[in-house]
Amino acid sequence: MSSRSVGADAPFAFVPIDRRRSATKPRRTGLSMVIDDGLPLPYARGVLELAAPYIDLIKIKTGTARLYPRDQLVRKLALYEEFGVQPFLGGQFHEYVFATLGEPALAAFYAEALALGFRTIEISDNTVPLTPEQRRGQIMAAVASGLAVFGEVGSKDTLSNPSLLVEQAHLCLEAGARLVLVEAAELVEAGRVRRDSLDVIKRELPADRVMIELPGPWIAGVRSCDIEEMKKILFAEFGPDVNLANIAVTTIYDTEAQRVGLGTGGPLHD
Repeated sequence: MSSRSVGADAPFAFVPIDRRRSATKPRRTGLSMVIDDGLPLPYARGVLELAAPYIDLIKIKTGTARLYPRDQLVRKLALYEEFGVQPFLGGQFHEYVFATLGEPALAAFYAEALALGFRTIEISDNTVPLTPEQRRGQIMAAVASGLAVFGEVGSKDTLSNPSLLVEQAHLCLEAGARLVLVEAAELVEAGRVRRDSLDVIKRELPADRVMIELPGPWIAGVRSCDIEEMKKILFAEFGPDVNLANIAVTTIYDTEAQRVGLGTGGPLHD
């Protein structure tokens, strides 16, 4: 079953929405990534039956994949694929394997990911720092194994120079990453958006290859209202087709409404 589109028979179909929004999947820009932190299968199916047209990617968060019954995880990944949503393994699991078992264990990690049904993984260094050579080598090795890679740049614990984020992003792309995710903790300080970082990202990275993460309560000082404010800023600065990550599953409809001007931020302007 593919994700159904919302067409002319939609409620209030006469009401215009922002035409700059990419409405048809698969999208090149305007990607929405949702977090799965252990959603039960019936709940996940219910979400997909309603919201699959607005979800492009879903992250199996941190190392939660290690805790599933195998058959449940295989079924969940197949369910997401059935609805046209691409699941991927969160990068902190990759970091954990590297930190506890070393580089040689990564080949087995990639093989197991493929055997379970993953086609994509994230490679990051949120908590386990990587040298440029390690970052490049790990991305290239994962790609060589048959996986697509999303590279994440930035740290959950420090605020980097924005130019360093750009340098890391270019390294990820050159090594073969399909997308680069910018760690949310690098974009907020005391709950407020670091506009200088956003300006650098907008100016120096290709819009169709970068995805901006939303912050969450796992970052000190971030409140729900701060997340909503950041959405408004991102849509105003980048337009409705900004690639957006870490959307809470309960807010996917509200986020899509904001993209097309139907949310609390009101209509967007060119």
